[in-house]
Amino acid sequence: MAKILLIETATQVCSVALSVNGETIFEKEEIGQNLHASNLTLFIEEVIKASGVKYSELDAIAISKGPGSYTGLRIGVSTAKGLCYALEKPLMAIATLEMMAAGFMAKNPTYSGLICPMIDARRMEVYTTIFDTHLNILEPTSAKIIDENSFNTFLNTSEITFIGDGAAKCAETLTHVNAKFNNENFNLAKYMSPLAIEAFKTSTFEDVAYFEPFYLKDFVVTQPKKKV
Repeated sequence: MAKILLIETATQVCSVALSVNGETIFEKEEIGQNLHASNLTLFIEEVIKASGVKYSELDAIAISKGPGSYTGLRIGVSTAKGLCYALEKPLMAIATLEMMAAGFMAKNPTYSGLICPMIDARRMEVYTTIFDTHLNILEPTSAKIIDENSFNTFLNTSEITFIGDGAAKCAETLTHVNAKFNNENFNLAKYMSPLAIEAFKTSTFEDVAYFEPFYLKDFVVTQPKKKV
């Protein structure tokens, strides 16, 4: 039985889960500002204890690799790497937007349209892509500034459901009749379970020493405004 620890820190959600053969048996999550540094290792410990699985019994660790919050991704990946080194376990990286789409389909198995997960990248910009119901990518992942014509090539022929913390702010802009919005939280580690077990079965492992999160955009340090 493949026991996989799942970690998601790409957004404001700090989420940890444990899956056995692709089925989530325990999960812990919380949403809030700056939670990852203080809560992630505590959540991992809680999930391990509650599940009754020892660290040594884990077969692999899966991390949500981004795109998303620069700080959140750094914390998640650093923690996952540390565990992999200490336990001598393989690391698997799951695309965050694919995890979100997989979660949506798990909750809506009869859905027949397209799925557009969005992660807030500030102002009217989002990290996004488009999937069909089989999780095939129809548009490359990008940082996109949303306006009233965004996605019209797809919306003119298909219904698209927009999900994620970047979708709500686009609802007033994307007014096409085929644009639908789902406000559920799909940035949860448990939605990595089916993707992680497939990666494990095919030995799709990362090089722990050199793996880096998928930031999509370079981190920019800004100077605080001077007080007058």
